[in-house]
Amino acid sequence: MSRFRIVVADQAEAVFYDASSLRSAPQEVARISDPAAHLHDRDLVSDRPGRSYESFGGARHAIEREDDPRHREAVRFARRIGRRLDEARRKNEFEQLVVVAGPPFLGLLREEFSRPTKALVVHEIHKDLVHGPIDDLRRHLSATAEQMQSA
Repeated sequence: MSRFRIVVADQAEAVFYDASSLRSAPQEVARISDPAAHLHDRDLVSDRPGRSYESFGGARHAIEREDDPRHREAVRFARRIGRRLDEARRKNEFEQLVVVAGPPFLGLLREEFSRPTKALVVHEIHKDLVHGPIDDLRRHLSATAEQMQSA
């Protein structure tokens, strides 16, 4: 029987579960969070972006930074999750990986996973379930098991 690692994550928190199958009850094995994700933008950067006037009309707006501090922090956290999974993979703690995250953060996770860890991903669930009840996760995992069986 395969050993699954399930990571449920958003930009601020990641919960790691183990399960013997996608139909069995997942057991939490680790949890990490990113305290910087809860900071205000003003706390993430030392200076504010400049202001600009529209060339037509009098509207003013902040000039967007190309390197948004929230995005940078999310990338750092995704990288931290990837490193944690790499370490667990090297210790042979799991054989298959299921990743559960909302679409924007899921994309960051994909970019930050190493090639060997990516190779173990058997399914992705495009939902932000990190703060939801465990029963929601179990329903999605069970549906995933059915999809994988019928494929």
